[in-house]
Amino acid sequence: MKFFLDTADIKEVKEAASWGILDGVTTNPSHIAKSGKHFKDVVCEIAAIVPGPISAEVTATDVDGMLEQAHEYAAWGSNIVIKIPLILDGLKAVKKLSEEGIKTNVTLCFSSTQALLAAKAGATYISPFVGRLDDIGTEGMEVIREIRAIYDNYDYSTQILTASARSPLHIRDAAIAGSDVVTMPFETFTKLVKHPLTDIGLAKFLEDWKKVPQDKQPESGPTVK
Repeated sequence: MKFFLDTADIKEVKEAASWGILDGVTTNPSHIAKSGKHFKDVVCEIAAIVPGPISAEVTATDVDGMLEQAHEYAAWGSNIVIKIPLILDGLKAVKKLSEEGIKTNVTLCFSSTQALLAAKAGATYISPFVGRLDDIGTEGMEVIREIRAIYDNYDYSTQILTASARSPLHIRDAAIAGSDVVTMPFETFTKLVKHPLTDIGLAKFLEDWKKVPQDKQPESGPTVK
């Protein structure tokens, strides 16, 4: 499963990239607003750090406006993916862009039938928001399982990108359900490596190591030439 970071914070991107396991980045207008920087500057800087897919979201809601923005964004780099909302005009735009060979990430998906429409339109990625579904009393991960079954039934190539993942449990369950990708905030990314038993075990090993007789280091002497 691929790991994407959901952020527009350059420091977070650089740190996550240094781990060697970051596959891509997703951004949205809210993240960009928090950065205080121009949209293009942020997206291009991230794209230069991470060679994998970088999602840049359109803000137009009509098909012509979406296509205009998509063409502009796609010219910024070969790894730019156009993020488009799952609305009727969005599906029209995805269909046109897929025919042009431009990759798309269909966002704000909340049902498996919406995901089916996105796949039929040729979306590269579909982003179901599991956390937001959990917030309204619906099991978000059930939607991931449904989408996986539907896509497998008909051999759709659209990749499932589990979004709004808020905890390591979401990451675990998405992996078990067969999600192709999961995107998460930096805080969740760092939590994946943490386990109290790991910390306890390491502390014990290091403490015991202090009790082990250490080899005597040779005394320094004149250099022989």
